[in-house]
Parts: sequence; structure tokens; C-alpha cells
Amino acid sequence: MTPTRVWTHRLYPGELRELARVRRELTADLAGFDPGVADTLVLCGSELFANCVRYTASGTENGAVIRTLWLVGDRSLTLGFTDDGLGGTVPRIPTTRTSDEWERAEGQRGLLMVQELSTAWGYSPVCPFGDLGTHTWATFTLTPTPTPLTR
Repeated sequence: MTPTRVWTHRLYPGELRELARVRRELTADLAGFDPGVADTLVLCGSELFANCVRYTASGTENGAVIRTLWLVGDRSLTLGFTDDGLGGTVPRIPTTRTSDEWERAEGQRGLLMVQELSTAWGYSPVCPFGDLGTHTWATFTLTPTPTPLTR
């Protein structure tokens, strides 16, 4: 589907201290949307941004992360983050842990949260060869606003 609205992409330095700015600007961009949907996107966006910084070259000196946001009709919002690559892996939800390991783990639950809160999520390499960056996205279904009945 063709997006009906695309927000200007935002570029952030690859530093965790930028999370407050990422949240603030995403909240501002989502003004007018259902607050519950906006809060969910901000929560998931925080996780996706942090993953870019923690697990890729985005978190190194002069690293950066690009944020994308687009609306399709009045049905869904898609939020994405593109990293600088060189992470050596692709985004994935770990599945090879014992129950005890899951209980002790402090990290690597973020994508599971994104999966549960979004309609869909995924990733695509920026370039089909080499580890030059990955775009990770999540789509969120919007609840239609009921039309008031006229008498």
C-alpha cells in the first residue's frame, strides 16, 4: 500500500542519551493520534532505537540512527529505524534459552515486546551485500474512530 503520509526522516547520533529526544520527537509527531497508540509506538521505538545503538556500528563514534514514520490510510502506522550496520547479526527474538536463562536475562526481551505490541515487525538489509545497515520496522493497527450517528 502507498503511504498517505510520510513524516520527515529524523537522524540521531547513535548514543543512548538520545533516547529522551527520540521519545519527545516521536510523541510530538504523533500528536492527535490515540494516546494509547502513541504511547505504544514510543515504547517500541525506544527499544528499536536502543537496539541500533547497542548492537551495531550506530553505537560507535560518529554512528547514527535514522527514524522513519508513515501512515497508510487511516488504518496503520509504521515506525522504523535504520542502523549503520556492522552488527554481524540480524534482529531476532532469541529462542534458544532455557526457562531459567529467560528468567535471569535482563536484555534481549525488547523484540519480543515489539512483536507482542505491534501488528507485525521485520527487518531488511540496507544493501543486499555486506553488513552496511539494517532497517527494522514495526506496524501498528489503528482503531477507527466511530462516526457519530446523525438524527
